[in-house]
This record gives sequence, structure tokens and C-alpha cells, in this order.
Amino acid sequence: MQLTVFGATGGTGRHVVRQALAAGHRVTAVVRDPARLPVPAQDGLTVVTAQLDDRAAVLGAVEGADAVVDALGPSASGPSTIMTDAARTITAAMREADVSRLVVISASGAHTTGDSLPIRLLVKPVLQRVLRHAFADMRAMEDVVRESELDWTIVLPPRLTDKPRTGAVRTRVGANVRGSFSITRADLATAVLAAATDRALRGASLSVAAG
Repeated sequence: MQLTVFGATGGTGRHVVRQALAAGHRVTAVVRDPARLPVPAQDGLTVVTAQLDDRAAVLGAVEGADAVVDALGPSASGPSTIMTDAARTITAAMREADVSRLVVISASGAHTTGDSLPIRLLVKPVLQRVLRHAFADMRAMEDVVRESELDWTIVLPPRLTDKPRTGAVRTRVGANVRGSFSITRADLATAVLAAATDRALRGASLSVAAG
């Protein structure tokens, strides 16, 4: 599979790149600063330096891809539309390049569907108030993706950790996983790559969490 990864230098994106290459996929890693990509040059890896507001560069990065992964994260603090703006550019470029498969990473914390009553009424209101700017950007990004007419999957993880990959991941389509409130970035990357080739997940939101 030819895979284009946006956010390739991020905490999850770098795992997506590493795991995809290890599985024998060809990867185009889209970065703003190549020096920040902790993956050595190797067969199958192409590094593209591009700003996400550069439509021509983004178009060049997605051309010929079998699937695109958007692993971009929100702004660290304050109001931001970085994820929404990037999604608009990426989805437009994909339509122009006739590339249909898109997997994007958002967050289960931005949603309450499927949560238990205590989580929905006590925990999520606090979380969504603290992370209101990031979650607002994520939800707007999700709307752009849903309206894109592409074959999309939105992956919704809970709190991310940098612990080692476990291989134990619980998933739930259309609602949040109950009883598990974190996942390693390495396990999230595994779930993202699996989703990219799972036709049953096209047009679906997939909640993932530690097993």
C-alpha cells in the first residue's frame, strides 16, 4: 500500500510511519521540518516538506496514494482551527488527485455517545471545558471530513500515553469504548493502519482504547 501520512513527526504520526514501513508499505511522510522526523532514510520512505496551507504541495503529497492518514494534533492552547483548516486542504487535494481513502485521528473525549452515565455527567463536562478549544477544532475537523464525500474513517482515542505497544486494543464503532480511558500512541498507530485497509470502517467513527 502507498500511504501518505500528515503529522508524521508527531507523537502518533511517527509510530504510523515506522509501523507502516515495517509492514512493507511505501510511505510518504509529510513534514514541516524533516529534522524532526525520527525515522532513518530507507527504501519505501519519501519525505515531503510542505506547509499545510500550500495546496500544490499537499496535492503532490497525496497523488498516487492508496490511503491518507491525518495524524495532526490540535494547537497546544487557545482557540485554533489548525486541524479544521488542514482537513479542508487535505480533502480538497484528495478529491483533485482522485484519492478516496482517508483515516483521521480525533479524540473520544470530544464525544459522549456510548459513555456510562457517570462519565457522561461528571467527567466529560470537566474534560470538555478544560480542552474546549482543542475539542472544538476536532469536532469541526470531523464535520469537514464527513462532508468530504471521501471514504473516511474517524478514529477516536482517549488519553494518549508514550508507553510501549501492547497489542491489546478494544474498538467500538459509532460509540465510545467503555471502561478504558487511555491507549498508547503505538497501539493507536496499529489501529489506524488496520482501519486504512478495513472496508467495513468506511464512513464510520471508530473508538479505540487499551484492551
